[in-house]
Amino acid sequence: MFRQKRRLPWKAILMAGACAVLLGGGIWWEKTMSGTPQQRLTAYYVAVEAGEYERMYDYLTLPSQQNKPWEEFLQRNEAIYTGIGLSDASITIWKVEQEGFFDAQITFDVAMDTDAGGLVAAMKAQLRREWGRGWRIVWQDSLIFPSLTAEDTVQVRTEKATRGRILDRNGRVLAGQGEASSVGLVPGKMKQDPGEDLEKLAALLEMDQEVIEEKLAASWVQDDSFVPLKTIEKVDELALISPLPSDKALENQVLQDALLSIDGVMIQDIEVREYPLREKASHLTGYVQNVTAEDLSELEGYQADSVIGRSGLESLYEAKLKGLDGVSIAIVDPSGKVKDIVARQPKINGTDLYLTIDVSLQASLYELFSEVESASVALNPETGEVLALVSTPSFNSNDFVLGLSQQAWTELNEDPRLPMLNRFRQTFCPGSTMKPIIAALGLTAGVLTGEEDFGYEGRTWRKDESWGGYFISTTKAYEPVTLENALKYSDNIYFAKVALKLGAKQFCDGLTSMGFGEKVPFPIWMGVSQFSNDGQIIDDEILLADSGYGQGQLLVNPFHMAVMYTAFYHDGDMIQPKLLFDGAKEGTIWKEHVFSAQAAQEVREDMVSVIESPDATGAKGKIDGVRLAGKTGTAELKATKDSEGAEIGWYAVMSLDQEKPLLIVTMVENVRPFGGCSYVVERVRQAMENVWYD
Repeated sequence: MFRQKRRLPWKAILMAGACAVLLGGGIWWEKTMSGTPQQRLTAYYVAVEAGEYERMYDYLTLPSQQNKPWEEFLQRNEAIYTGIGLSDASITIWKVEQEGFFDAQITFDVAMDTDAGGLVAAMKAQLRREWGRGWRIVWQDSLIFPSLTAEDTVQVRTEKATRGRILDRNGRVLAGQGEASSVGLVPGKMKQDPGEDLEKLAALLEMDQEVIEEKLAASWVQDDSFVPLKTIEKVDELALISPLPSDKALENQVLQDALLSIDGVMIQDIEVREYPLREKASHLTGYVQNVTAEDLSELEGYQADSVIGRSGLESLYEAKLKGLDGVSIAIVDPSGKVKDIVARQPKINGTDLYLTIDVSLQASLYELFSEVESASVALNPETGEVLALVSTPSFNSNDFVLGLSQQAWTELNEDPRLPMLNRFRQTFCPGSTMKPIIAALGLTAGVLTGEEDFGYEGRTWRKDESWGGYFISTTKAYEPVTLENALKYSDNIYFAKVALKLGAKQFCDGLTSMGFGEKVPFPIWMGVSQFSNDGQIIDDEILLADSGYGQGQLLVNPFHMAVMYTAFYHDGDMIQPKLLFDGAKEGTIWKEHVFSAQAAQEVREDMVSVIESPDATGAKGKIDGVRLAGKTGTAELKATKDSEGAEIGWYAVMSLDQEKPLLIVTMVENVRPFGGCSYVVERVRQAMENVWYD
């Protein structure tokens, strides 16, 4: 038996279908037409900040997309937002006005950071609800900037900040703005087949021809473009008209004439960083060079044509010297007229750096020692002001600004005299210049008196047979063997005995109190002085004795040596050195009471005898009418005990004239061929005479 199915009335079927349609339509409506205008606008600017231009485009109404093709939208938005350096964009909505079901207007502010600083712009946006797409934005160029129209362009303009100068205590320039010549090519004025010309040009500029061809092939180059190739030294017109023009001036003129004989070559004057003292101060000032792609990726505040300090004070004080380029974001109409400045960051020029350095003394010391490998340090012992920091031989910082050829760079680095080595930052065996310091430590500790006669031991001496065949030698026979005479004649045996009297602990503790093993507080990092290779107390009696006269494992930085000698000027206190000029008449003490005042005074007077006594080691340093205290030093570097090693010559001397306080320490490597330590003494005397008599 089959049961008949119940048939539903047709009206019920229709109603059920209608309910299904309404339910489905509600779900569709909820998915496609929900959300608010402000949510859509917020999402749009989130995409702006992220640089998601495709998502931005998707948020536009369909008519907007028809009027603004994707490629055009992408190109305009990306060019503007990338060009201004957009970051951290956000909006604040103030008012939402919904006009019926499909239209809304939002009043809001856009805040963003740019290369020209932060800006806040008052904006309005139109939104429209589209079937199946929800709220979408009606595109207008004013969504970028309020006053921007489709015909306008956005220009980012940079005003270069002037780099701060480096000046000496009297305002004389060590590093500043100068002029050079930029050599370039104008493609439209070149020969149709320029092969031979390019070969000749490459040889004159010491460049690879392929590099020149690559520059000419750059995408921005037009027929009338000036394509810069290399910066060269500007021809000095005044030097050329002088009765005896320098060889360098003549060489520059010959080079320029040869360059201009090539079709298409143009030479333009440009501003560059210039170092008037050239080699005389290059280790001190350092130099600048153009930034690299790596610099731009890691550092802020630099443009592709910026320079950056690479060494010396240029690098050390980069943040102070560089300044901040001015940047403005302008809206420009089709006629080229600026109609609005959206944001502006004014330029801030770099700060001038005034040093305590005296250019005259700096140049004098360089010229006097230019033929040897040396380091010279000059201080005002009263204030701690550094008057000169010299390393010879040297390089010319201007060459790095103009651009060194590979050949010139190779020659610099392969020069056996090591002109790139900054010697005033290194450490060297100090020799007898340590003897006044050891004497003052001994007097302070009470292990000797100035009047005590150690007795003449002959030219060689050893403590006892436990030293085996090791003897310490001295160069002069004299009596009585007192402190003053030991300093005058630089007696190694006397100071070996002082070191042994002090003992290892007192000896090492005394040097530690004077900054051994410690960085001198100074902007330029200097090598750290040592009394032993491992930094531990000297545990060998012979090594301790050798250290007493400045040998052993002692290594001292010339700058630190000069600072230590200020303790003789300040009755036992070491002055803190300073490099930035502030006009202060008094200095700051770095190390207090490293010697007793009595010890400092006694050794200081004995060092006067080193200069004043006709037969003393420093007699050639005497300057009539000037009271000087000083000490010579020679350190012999031997490969073996019986071999003859290279000599390092030292001279430390200070004026006790309160009107012109001056302390100079000079170290010369391999001084034997130049006459030994007397060579150093005589030239330092000339530098000091220049101070007194110029």
